[in-house]
Amino acid sequence: MSAKRIRLLDILRGFAVLGTLGTNIWIFAHLGDLSYIFTFDHYWWTSFQDFIRILVLFFVNGKMLGLLTIMFGVGLELKYRQSLKNNTAWPGLYIWTSIILITEGFIHFILVMEYDILMSYGIAAIIVAWIVKRGDRVISKAMKMIGGFHATIMLSLLIIGVYFGSSANISLGEMSGIVSLYKDGSWFEQIQYRFMNFILLRIEVLFVIPMNIFLFLLGVRLMRAGFFAPDDQGKKKREKLFKLGFYIGLPLNLLYFVPGGVFDFPIRYLFAPILSLGYLALISKVFERTAQFWLWNKLEKVGRMSLSCYVMQNLICSILFYGWGFGLGNKVDSVTIVLIWFLITSFQIGFASLWLQKFKLGPMETTRKNIVSFIRQ
Repeated sequence: MSAKRIRLLDILRGFAVLGTLGTNIWIFAHLGDLSYIFTFDHYWWTSFQDFIRILVLFFVNGKMLGLLTIMFGVGLELKYRQSLKNNTAWPGLYIWTSIILITEGFIHFILVMEYDILMSYGIAAIIVAWIVKRGDRVISKAMKMIGGFHATIMLSLLIIGVYFGSSANISLGEMSGIVSLYKDGSWFEQIQYRFMNFILLRIEVLFVIPMNIFLFLLGVRLMRAGFFAPDDQGKKKREKLFKLGFYIGLPLNLLYFVPGGVFDFPIRYLFAPILSLGYLALISKVFERTAQFWLWNKLEKVGRMSLSCYVMQNLICSILFYGWGFGLGNKVDSVTIVLIWFLITSFQIGFASLWLQKFKLGPMETTRKNIVSFIRQ
Protein backbone atom coordinates (compact mmCIF):
# COMPACT_ATOMS: atom_id res chain seq x y z
CA MET A 1 0.00 0.00 0.00
CA SER A 2 1.44 3.36 -1.03
CA ALA A 3 2.05 5.91 1.67
CA LYS A 4 0.73 8.63 -0.62
CA ARG A 5 -2.05 6.88 -2.47
CA ILE A 6 -4.38 4.02 -1.60
CA ARG A 7 -4.26 1.50 -4.45
CA LEU A 8 -7.83 0.32 -3.98
CA LEU A 9 -9.19 3.84 -4.43
CA ASP A 10 -7.36 4.32 -7.73
CA ILE A 11 -8.45 0.88 -8.92
CA LEU A 12 -12.10 1.64 -8.15
CA ARG A 13 -11.81 5.02 -9.85
CA GLY A 14 -10.23 3.46 -12.95
CA PHE A 15 -12.88 0.76 -13.12
CA ALA A 16 -15.65 3.37 -12.85
CA VAL A 17 -14.20 5.64 -15.56
CA LEU A 18 -13.80 2.81 -18.06
CA GLY A 19 -17.25 1.52 -17.15
CA THR A 20 -18.84 4.93 -17.67
CA LEU A 21 -18.00 4.63 -21.36
CA GLY A 22 -20.18 1.52 -21.36
CA THR A 23 -23.17 3.85 -21.09
CA ASN A 24 -21.96 6.84 -23.11
CA ILE A 25 -20.86 4.76 -26.08
CA TRP A 26 -24.49 3.93 -26.94
CA ILE A 27 -25.27 7.66 -27.19
CA PHE A 28 -22.30 8.20 -29.50
CA ALA A 29 -23.01 5.08 -31.56
CA HIS A 30 -26.63 6.17 -32.12
CA LEU A 31 -25.69 9.78 -32.88
CA GLY A 32 -27.12 11.44 -29.79
CA ASP A 33 -30.37 9.47 -29.67
CA LEU A 34 -30.90 9.10 -25.91
CA SER A 35 -33.69 6.56 -26.34
CA TYR A 36 -31.01 3.89 -26.78
CA ILE A 37 -30.01 4.07 -23.11
CA PHE A 38 -33.63 3.78 -21.99
CA THR A 39 -36.23 1.07 -22.54
CA PHE A 40 -39.58 2.75 -23.24
CA ASP A 41 -39.03 2.70 -27.02
CA HIS A 42 -37.21 -0.64 -27.18
CA TYR A 43 -37.95 -4.25 -26.20
CA TRP A 44 -35.01 -6.45 -25.33
CA TRP A 45 -36.65 -9.70 -26.42
CA THR A 46 -37.31 -8.56 -29.99
CA SER A 47 -33.78 -9.17 -31.23
CA PHE A 48 -30.41 -10.45 -30.09
CA GLN A 49 -28.86 -7.01 -30.70
CA ASP A 50 -31.39 -5.28 -28.45
CA PHE A 51 -30.82 -7.92 -25.78
CA ILE A 52 -27.05 -7.30 -25.82
CA ARG A 53 -27.56 -3.55 -25.51
CA ILE A 54 -30.02 -3.80 -22.62
CA LEU A 55 -27.88 -6.44 -20.89
CA VAL A 56 -24.78 -4.22 -21.02
CA LEU A 57 -26.75 -1.18 -19.86
CA PHE A 58 -28.21 -3.21 -16.99
CA PHE A 59 -24.69 -3.69 -15.66
CA VAL A 60 -23.36 -0.16 -16.28
CA ASN A 61 -26.09 2.46 -16.75
CA GLY A 62 -26.06 4.63 -13.63
CA LYS A 63 -23.96 2.10 -11.69
CA MET A 64 -20.57 3.27 -12.96
CA LEU A 65 -21.59 6.90 -12.68
CA GLY A 66 -22.74 6.25 -9.11
CA LEU A 67 -19.44 4.56 -8.26
CA LEU A 68 -17.44 7.37 -9.87
CA THR A 69 -19.42 9.97 -7.90
CA ILE A 70 -18.84 8.14 -4.62
CA MET A 71 -15.13 7.95 -5.38
CA PHE A 72 -15.10 11.69 -6.08
CA GLY A 73 -16.46 12.19 -2.57
CA VAL A 74 -13.68 9.97 -1.23
CA GLY A 75 -11.17 12.17 -3.04
CA LEU A 76 -12.72 15.28 -1.51
CA GLU A 77 -12.31 13.79 1.97
CA LEU A 78 -8.65 13.06 1.28
CA LYS A 79 -8.15 16.66 0.16
CA TYR A 80 -9.82 17.84 3.36
CA ARG A 81 -7.52 15.67 5.47
CA GLN A 82 -4.52 17.03 3.61
CA SER A 83 -5.72 20.56 4.33
CA LEU A 84 -6.02 19.80 8.05
CA LYS A 85 -2.60 18.15 8.09
CA ASN A 86 -0.97 21.15 6.40
CA ASN A 87 -2.95 23.60 8.53
CA THR A 88 -4.26 25.43 5.48
CA ALA A 89 -7.64 27.11 5.07
CA TRP A 90 -10.54 24.95 3.94
CA PRO A 91 -12.12 24.99 1.44
CA GLY A 92 -9.55 27.57 0.33
CA LEU A 93 -7.83 26.42 -2.85
CA TYR A 94 -10.28 23.54 -3.20
CA ILE A 95 -12.88 26.07 -4.35
CA TRP A 96 -10.53 27.11 -7.14
CA THR A 97 -9.95 23.46 -8.01
CA SER A 98 -13.72 23.02 -8.31
CA ILE A 99 -14.07 26.16 -10.44
CA ILE A 100 -11.34 24.81 -12.73
CA LEU A 101 -13.30 21.54 -12.94
CA ILE A 102 -16.44 23.43 -13.93
CA THR A 103 -14.44 25.28 -16.59
CA GLU A 104 -12.98 22.02 -17.89
CA GLY A 105 -16.48 20.60 -17.98
CA PHE A 106 -17.75 23.60 -19.97
CA ILE A 107 -14.96 23.21 -22.53
CA HIS A 108 -15.64 19.46 -22.71
CA PHE A 109 -19.37 20.17 -23.12
CA ILE A 110 -18.86 22.67 -25.95
CA LEU A 111 -16.14 20.86 -27.87
CA VAL A 112 -16.86 17.18 -27.29
CA MET A 113 -20.05 16.01 -25.57
CA GLU A 114 -23.22 17.66 -24.27
CA TYR A 115 -23.70 15.10 -21.48
CA ASP A 116 -20.59 16.13 -19.56
CA ILE A 117 -20.51 15.27 -15.85
CA LEU A 118 -17.60 17.50 -14.81
CA MET A 119 -19.66 20.68 -14.48
CA SER A 120 -22.11 18.97 -12.17
CA TYR A 121 -19.25 17.52 -10.13
CA GLY A 122 -17.64 20.93 -9.79
CA ILE A 123 -20.85 22.54 -8.51
CA ALA A 124 -21.51 19.68 -6.09
CA ALA A 125 -17.91 19.78 -4.87
CA ILE A 126 -18.19 23.44 -3.87
CA ILE A 127 -21.37 22.77 -1.89
CA VAL A 128 -20.02 19.61 -0.25
CA ALA A 129 -16.72 21.32 0.68
CA TRP A 130 -18.62 23.72 2.93
CA ILE A 131 -20.77 20.96 4.41
CA VAL A 132 -17.72 18.84 5.23
CA LYS A 133 -16.18 21.77 7.10
CA ARG A 134 -19.15 21.78 9.51
CA GLY A 135 -18.49 18.28 10.82
CA ASP A 136 -20.09 14.83 10.92
CA ARG A 137 -23.37 15.96 12.45
CA VAL A 138 -24.02 18.46 9.67
CA ILE A 139 -22.96 15.88 7.08
CA SER A 140 -25.50 13.42 8.49
CA LYS A 141 -28.29 16.00 8.48
CA ALA A 142 -27.44 17.11 4.95
CA MET A 143 -27.49 13.52 3.69
CA LYS A 144 -30.89 12.91 5.24
CA MET A 145 -32.40 16.12 3.88
CA ILE A 146 -30.87 16.06 0.41
CA GLY A 147 -31.12 12.29 0.01
CA GLY A 148 -34.71 12.34 1.22
CA PHE A 149 -35.59 15.11 -1.23
CA HIS A 150 -33.99 13.29 -4.16
CA ALA A 151 -35.56 9.94 -3.23
CA THR A 152 -38.98 11.59 -2.91
CA ILE A 153 -38.73 13.06 -6.40
CA MET A 154 -37.61 9.75 -7.91
CA LEU A 155 -40.24 7.68 -6.12
CA SER A 156 -42.92 10.20 -7.10
CA LEU A 157 -41.93 9.76 -10.74
CA LEU A 158 -42.10 6.01 -10.25
CA ILE A 159 -45.56 6.14 -8.68
CA ILE A 160 -46.83 8.44 -11.42
CA GLY A 161 -45.35 6.18 -14.06
CA VAL A 162 -46.87 3.01 -12.56
CA TYR A 163 -50.27 4.67 -12.09
CA PHE A 164 -50.54 6.16 -15.57
CA GLY A 165 -48.51 3.55 -17.40
CA SER A 166 -45.68 4.05 -19.87
CA SER A 167 -47.41 7.11 -21.35
CA ALA A 168 -46.31 9.01 -18.24
CA ASN A 169 -42.64 8.74 -19.18
CA ILE A 170 -40.82 11.99 -19.64
CA SER A 171 -40.57 12.52 -23.36
CA LEU A 172 -37.09 12.94 -24.78
CA GLY A 173 -38.50 14.85 -27.70
CA GLU A 174 -37.83 14.38 -31.38
CA MET A 175 -34.34 13.00 -31.91
CA SER A 176 -34.20 12.93 -35.72
CA GLY A 177 -32.77 16.46 -35.94
CA ILE A 178 -30.00 15.64 -33.47
CA VAL A 179 -29.21 12.40 -35.28
CA SER A 180 -28.95 14.31 -38.57
CA LEU A 181 -26.67 16.89 -36.97
CA TYR A 182 -24.22 14.25 -35.73
CA LYS A 183 -24.45 12.30 -38.94
CA ASP A 184 -24.06 15.08 -41.49
CA GLY A 185 -23.10 18.20 -39.54
CA SER A 186 -19.57 19.53 -39.22
CA TRP A 187 -17.72 19.73 -35.92
CA PHE A 188 -18.29 23.51 -35.87
CA GLU A 189 -22.03 23.06 -36.44
CA GLN A 190 -22.15 20.66 -33.50
CA ILE A 191 -20.25 23.15 -31.33
CA GLN A 192 -22.74 25.85 -32.32
CA TYR A 193 -25.66 23.56 -31.45
CA ARG A 194 -24.29 22.82 -27.98
CA PHE A 195 -23.48 26.47 -27.33
CA MET A 196 -26.86 27.79 -28.50
CA ASN A 197 -28.78 25.14 -26.53
CA PHE A 198 -26.62 25.30 -23.41
CA ILE A 199 -29.46 25.77 -20.90
CA LEU A 200 -31.68 23.08 -22.41
CA LEU A 201 -28.84 20.56 -22.63
CA ARG A 202 -27.70 21.27 -19.06
CA ILE A 203 -31.06 20.54 -17.38
CA GLU A 204 -29.76 17.16 -16.21
CA VAL A 205 -26.97 18.92 -14.31
CA LEU A 206 -29.54 20.64 -12.09
CA PHE A 207 -31.58 17.45 -11.89
CA VAL A 208 -28.69 15.33 -10.57
CA ILE A 209 -27.00 17.83 -8.24
CA PRO A 210 -28.94 16.57 -5.15
CA MET A 211 -27.94 12.99 -5.99
CA ASN A 212 -24.33 14.01 -6.57
CA ILE A 213 -24.18 15.89 -3.28
CA PHE A 214 -25.57 12.87 -1.43
CA LEU A 215 -23.12 10.48 -3.11
CA PHE A 216 -20.19 12.83 -2.49
CA LEU A 217 -21.11 12.91 1.18
CA LEU A 218 -21.56 9.15 1.16
CA GLY A 219 -18.01 8.81 -0.12
CA VAL A 220 -16.83 11.10 2.68
CA ARG A 221 -18.68 9.03 5.28
CA LEU A 222 -17.40 5.72 3.91
CA MET A 223 -13.83 7.01 4.07
CA ARG A 224 -14.23 8.32 7.60
CA ALA A 225 -15.88 5.14 8.81
CA GLY A 226 -12.97 3.00 7.61
CA PHE A 227 -14.72 1.17 4.75
CA PHE A 228 -11.50 1.30 2.70
CA ALA A 229 -9.19 0.24 5.51
CA PRO A 230 -7.19 -2.95 4.79
CA ASP A 231 -7.81 -4.35 8.30
CA ASP A 232 -10.49 -6.80 9.46
CA GLN A 233 -12.89 -4.03 10.46
CA GLY A 234 -12.67 -2.60 6.94
CA LYS A 235 -13.38 -6.03 5.47
CA LYS A 236 -16.45 -6.48 7.69
CA LYS A 237 -17.81 -3.11 6.68
CA ARG A 238 -17.27 -3.82 3.00
CA GLU A 239 -19.11 -7.11 3.47
CA LYS A 240 -22.14 -5.10 4.61
CA LEU A 241 -21.89 -3.00 1.46
CA PHE A 242 -21.73 -6.20 -0.60
CA LYS A 243 -24.98 -7.46 0.94
CA LEU A 244 -26.69 -4.09 0.54
CA GLY A 245 -25.58 -3.78 -3.07
CA PHE A 246 -26.42 -7.27 -4.27
CA TYR A 247 -29.27 -8.36 -1.99
CA ILE A 248 -31.19 -5.11 -2.39
CA GLY A 249 -29.61 -3.19 -5.27
CA LEU A 250 -29.48 -6.07 -7.73
CA PRO A 251 -33.21 -6.99 -7.55
CA LEU A 252 -34.19 -3.33 -7.86
CA ASN A 253 -32.01 -2.91 -10.93
CA LEU A 254 -33.45 -6.03 -12.54
CA LEU A 255 -36.57 -3.91 -13.04
CA TYR A 256 -34.67 -2.49 -16.02
CA PHE A 257 -35.90 -5.52 -17.96
CA VAL A 258 -39.55 -4.62 -17.33
CA PRO A 259 -40.93 -3.26 -20.63
CA GLY A 260 -42.42 0.20 -20.99
CA GLY A 261 -39.67 2.26 -19.37
CA VAL A 262 -41.61 3.00 -16.18
CA PHE A 263 -38.56 2.18 -14.04
CA ASP A 264 -35.90 3.83 -16.25
CA PHE A 265 -35.46 7.08 -14.31
CA PRO A 266 -35.75 5.63 -10.78
CA ILE A 267 -33.23 2.92 -11.70
CA ARG A 268 -30.64 5.30 -13.17
CA TYR A 269 -30.98 7.97 -10.50
CA LEU A 270 -31.98 6.04 -7.37
CA PHE A 271 -31.53 2.26 -7.52
CA ALA A 272 -28.30 2.17 -9.55
CA PRO A 273 -26.12 3.78 -6.82
CA ILE A 274 -27.17 1.01 -4.43
CA LEU A 275 -25.72 -1.57 -6.80
CA SER A 276 -22.68 0.71 -7.16
CA LEU A 277 -21.93 -0.04 -3.51
CA GLY A 278 -22.08 -3.73 -4.35
CA TYR A 279 -19.56 -3.22 -7.15
CA LEU A 280 -17.30 -1.34 -4.74
CA ALA A 281 -17.42 -4.19 -2.24
CA LEU A 282 -17.01 -6.91 -4.87
CA ILE A 283 -13.94 -5.34 -6.45
CA SER A 284 -12.47 -4.76 -3.00
CA LYS A 285 -13.03 -8.39 -2.08
CA VAL A 286 -11.44 -9.73 -5.26
CA PHE A 287 -8.55 -7.28 -4.95
CA GLU A 288 -7.82 -8.48 -1.41
CA ARG A 289 -7.43 -12.04 -2.64
CA THR A 290 -5.54 -11.32 -5.87
CA ALA A 291 -3.61 -8.13 -5.12
CA GLN A 292 -0.78 -9.05 -7.53
CA PHE A 293 -3.07 -9.69 -10.50
CA TRP A 294 -1.75 -7.67 -13.47
CA LEU A 295 -5.07 -5.98 -14.24
CA TRP A 296 -5.15 -4.15 -10.89
CA ASN A 297 -1.98 -2.30 -11.74
CA LYS A 298 -3.47 -1.25 -15.09
CA LEU A 299 -6.74 -0.05 -13.55
CA GLU A 300 -4.75 1.80 -10.92
CA LYS A 301 -2.95 3.76 -13.64
CA VAL A 302 -6.25 4.68 -15.29
CA GLY A 303 -7.58 5.78 -11.89
CA ARG A 304 -4.58 8.03 -11.35
CA MET A 305 -5.42 9.92 -14.55
CA SER A 306 -9.18 9.42 -14.55
CA LEU A 307 -10.00 12.95 -15.71
CA SER A 308 -7.76 12.64 -18.77
CA CYS A 309 -9.16 9.20 -19.59
CA TYR A 310 -12.77 10.38 -19.24
CA VAL A 311 -12.29 13.22 -21.71
CA MET A 312 -10.15 11.10 -24.01
CA GLN A 313 -12.69 8.30 -24.36
CA ASN A 314 -15.42 10.76 -25.33
CA LEU A 315 -13.15 12.44 -27.87
CA ILE A 316 -12.26 9.05 -29.39
CA CYS A 317 -15.96 8.16 -29.67
CA SER A 318 -16.72 11.49 -31.35
CA ILE A 319 -14.08 10.76 -33.98
CA LEU A 320 -15.27 7.19 -34.51
CA PHE A 321 -19.02 7.73 -34.70
CA TYR A 322 -19.76 11.27 -35.85
CA GLY A 323 -20.02 12.19 -39.51
CA TRP A 324 -17.00 14.51 -39.51
CA GLY A 325 -14.91 11.56 -38.30
CA PHE A 326 -15.15 7.94 -39.37
CA GLY A 327 -18.95 8.14 -39.48
CA LEU A 328 -19.72 4.77 -37.82
CA GLY A 329 -22.84 6.14 -36.11
CA ASN A 330 -25.96 4.00 -36.74
CA LYS A 331 -23.87 1.70 -38.95
CA VAL A 332 -22.72 -0.86 -36.38
CA ASP A 333 -24.72 -3.35 -34.33
CA SER A 334 -24.69 -3.85 -30.57
CA VAL A 335 -22.06 -6.59 -30.60
CA THR A 336 -19.71 -4.35 -32.58
CA ILE A 337 -20.38 -1.44 -30.21
CA VAL A 338 -19.40 -3.63 -27.25
CA LEU A 339 -16.25 -4.67 -29.12
CA ILE A 340 -15.39 -1.00 -29.78
CA TRP A 341 -15.92 -0.28 -26.08
CA PHE A 342 -13.49 -3.08 -25.25
CA LEU A 343 -10.91 -1.78 -27.74
CA ILE A 344 -11.11 1.81 -26.45
CA THR A 345 -10.81 0.51 -22.89
CA SER A 346 -7.77 -1.56 -23.82
CA PHE A 347 -6.19 1.42 -25.56
CA GLN A 348 -6.74 3.65 -22.54
CA ILE A 349 -5.26 1.06 -20.19
CA GLY A 350 -2.17 0.89 -22.40
CA PHE A 351 -1.98 4.66 -22.82
CA ALA A 352 -2.23 5.33 -19.08
CA SER A 353 0.49 2.79 -18.34
CA LEU A 354 2.88 4.28 -20.90
CA TRP A 355 2.12 7.88 -19.94
CA LEU A 356 2.73 7.33 -16.22
CA GLN A 357 6.07 5.70 -16.95
CA LYS A 358 7.32 9.14 -18.02
CA PHE A 359 5.06 11.54 -16.13
CA LYS A 360 3.69 11.68 -12.59
CA LEU A 361 0.21 12.81 -13.62
CA GLY A 362 -2.09 12.65 -16.63
CA PRO A 363 -2.10 15.60 -19.08
CA MET A 364 -5.27 17.22 -17.71
CA GLU A 365 -4.29 16.51 -14.12
CA THR A 366 -0.94 18.20 -14.77
CA THR A 367 -2.62 21.23 -16.32
CA ARG A 368 -4.96 21.57 -13.35
CA LYS A 369 -2.09 21.24 -10.86
CA ASN A 370 -0.14 23.96 -12.66
CA ILE A 371 -3.13 26.31 -12.65
CA VAL A 372 -3.74 25.73 -8.94
CA SER A 373 -0.05 26.32 -8.23
CA PHE A 374 -0.24 29.60 -10.16
CA ILE A 375 -3.29 30.67 -8.15
CA ARG A 376 -1.55 29.76 -4.89
CA GLN A 377 1.31 32.07 -5.77
